[in-house]
Amino acid sequence: MAIIPQQTLFVWSEIESLGDLERLRLVLEHMPDEKFMQALEKERGKGRDDFPVRAMWNSILAGVVFQHPSIESLRRELSRNGQLRFMIGFRNGKVPEAYVYSRFFGNLFKKEEMINEMFDALINELEVLLPSFGTNLAVDGKGICSLSKRENNEKEEDGRRDLDADWARKEYKGIRKDGTPWSKIVKWFGYRLHLIVDADYELPVAYEVTKASTSEVKQAHTMIRELDEKHPELIKKCETLEADRGYDDTKLYESLWDDYAIKPVIDIRNMWKDKENTRQLQDYENVIYNYKGNVYCVCMETGKEREMCVGGFERDRKVSGTLKKLCPAKQYGIECKGFDMCKVRQGIRIDIELDRRVFTPIDRASYKWKRTYDKRTSVERVNSRLDESYGFEKHYIRGIKKMKLRCGIALCVMLAMAVGRIKENQEDKIRSLIKSA
Repeated sequence: MAIIPQQTLFVWSEIESLGDLERLRLVLEHMPDEKFMQALEKERGKGRDDFPVRAMWNSILAGVVFQHPSIESLRRELSRNGQLRFMIGFRNGKVPEAYVYSRFFGNLFKKEEMINEMFDALINELEVLLPSFGTNLAVDGKGICSLSKRENNEKEEDGRRDLDADWARKEYKGIRKDGTPWSKIVKWFGYRLHLIVDADYELPVAYEVTKASTSEVKQAHTMIRELDEKHPELIKKCETLEADRGYDDTKLYESLWDDYAIKPVIDIRNMWKDKENTRQLQDYENVIYNYKGNVYCVCMETGKEREMCVGGFERDRKVSGTLKKLCPAKQYGIECKGFDMCKVRQGIRIDIELDRRVFTPIDRASYKWKRTYDKRTSVERVNSRLDESYGFEKHYIRGIKKMKLRCGIALCVMLAMAVGRIKENQEDKIRSLIKSA
């Protein structure tokens, strides 16, 4: 049988290959902002309308798409680019002064909830457009420095000082190729963007902006609970959640699997206080395991250790399920002198309740776990795009209100581009089918 590979419904490289004006067109046409615009227009009321609300909003979206780090940079672009002015709605040839943008942003700060509503509306659209959207999720935290370099002794708010940011410290560890350990400590003053993304399509699903010192694990609990409230169907079809060892928390493992039936694929830290290499498995005198979830049987005759084979996960056994481990001698045809007297030659079952961090529904010792964990890099790529393509590597933002607004708009722009591209691809396919018919 000749198998025809299915085309991917969406990949981010499709967006990167487009020009700035084309990407802006996608955003302007597919951003669900009508309710938002009507609310702002109602507040403005009647009177002079030199710079309409819709044109002002479109210009801010253009600033994100065109990667302008500041309003002054955007204003210079508008001054020299008549095509852009016309496209966003400034038909009189004038460019808003800086104070006009300041007032407009002041109104936007009051509408944070409506920005979140647009984000959720785009997620709902993607759930329809991409049937597998949300099947595999990844979570991570991203440090964003404030424009301010340190805490200010003056606590009176004047619109210029950053009184919300604080310090955070993160340590990275690893092993070099030569076997020597390395570590790196990163400190920053500012904020932390907590992000859950679809690991297959590399699109944001949920976000939150907090002070830099906020715990990633605690915020993950909150975000997953809120995601279940806002998008229950997405959580229902979610199968895995990938995360680095910063999210290695027993309560998170238990909550994901017991409450939402989501398989946690989270890197693990060595939390054994006595720094043991292995421990004996309960009920089996010749079976040991390490903190990474590798299980070994010990030959009763020679004392030789062999790693047991992965036999899969049994959801219906015990309370939370069991991992099945198989005899390596039996599976691989290895000679084992103690085989006849071995009590585990028929295989064993390990209740994951024994240690929820070590024993997870996807066996840590399996190739499937490694393949699934590799999807975690999707959230790193989204973070990289926020830095490079959406202006967070170099910005002029102080204060958590401004940071939340800026992050929310950037993520909505990212989703609107994806929605527009998918819809237009589908229309092209329909046209081609009509022509062929």
